Amino acid sequence: MTVCSAPGKVYLFGEHAVVYGEPAVPCAIERRARVTAEPRSDDHVRVEAEDLSLDGFTVEYDGAVGDHPDVDVERSLLDAAMGYIDAAVSQAREAAGAPDAGFDIAVESDIPLGAGLGSSAAVVVAGIDAATRALGEPLSPRELADRAYRAEYDVQDGQASRADTFCSAMGGAVRVEGDDCERIETPNLPFVVGFDGGAGDTGALVAGVRELKSEYDFAADTVTSIGDIVREGERILGAADPDAEPEAELLAELGDLMNFNHGLLSALGVSARSLDSMVWAARDAGAHGAKLTGAGGGGCIVALDPTPETKTALSFTQGCADAFRAELATEGVRVEAP
Repeated sequence: MTVCSAPGKVYLFGEHAVVYGEPAVPCAIERRARVTAEPRSDDHVRVEAEDLSLDGFTVEYDGAVGDHPDVDVERSLLDAAMGYIDAAVSQAREAAGAPDAGFDIAVESDIPLGAGLGSSAAVVVAGIDAATRALGEPLSPRELADRAYRAEYDVQDGQASRADTFCSAMGGAVRVEGDDCERIETPNLPFVVGFDGGAGDTGALVAGVRELKSEYDFAADTVTSIGDIVREGERILGAADPDAEPEAELLAELGDLMNFNHGLLSALGVSARSLDSMVWAARDAGAHGAKLTGAGGGGCIVALDPTPETKTALSFTQGCADAFRAELATEGVRVEAP
């Protein structure tokens, strides 16, 4: 039995624009998906998933990949969750040269499904790592990131970027621009996450931005402007001491850019009333900056605040189902049990 885990992520800057080759800076956080893989003597795959929760529901099922358990969870999310597991198994079989390998797989996650925190990327990265290790063919983190991206690309019909899977595999803060992916040094930023208990439809949101971008020049300029925000954020982070506690001036500069980024994402139509409410609650509580994270349409916001004020304010904000502090995960995918 092999158990591997991989972290979720928040976007400091750059979601949606990264799909069009602009840079993005996601940061891994200590919310993890854990996947257990046990080789079988046949070619079957049995999947047990626990704690894949959405708005208070928990999915618990047994069965072959492709089956649809009778659970009260949005069908698109359930299909996606099963699809990601299936894609991870396919990538592991290919990497290990074992096309007929069977597995008993268990998935546990404390990352909400579809909420913009990289739950699918974490499951795929941890799943490929656990399965290849169980077959005696472990992969490097970069190869894991590449294969996990291919899995997400297939499931998302070619709309995936490398950002989520690379961040989950490598940990820390990363810079992604097209196929160019690198870790970057950053202080331990004081992230606070607010979750509205829901999820956006990533495919529909990405398609909506694509339609706006193709129809209006100013929408295309908005995407480019998000890339400019990322570049300025990189410059600010590059001048910071990664080993020191972040100073208020640094947080204020990053926070201003986060606020700009949220405004541009709202202009592209990917925010939601619940997300805007949490963003403004965080800012009113004294956060240096706040923005949606991920595809939008529902899910999570991320704020910068070293004090307890933002978390407290979010916990009393209508439409916020959960609020928590998120530590930077300096370690990416890792083995939890051999």
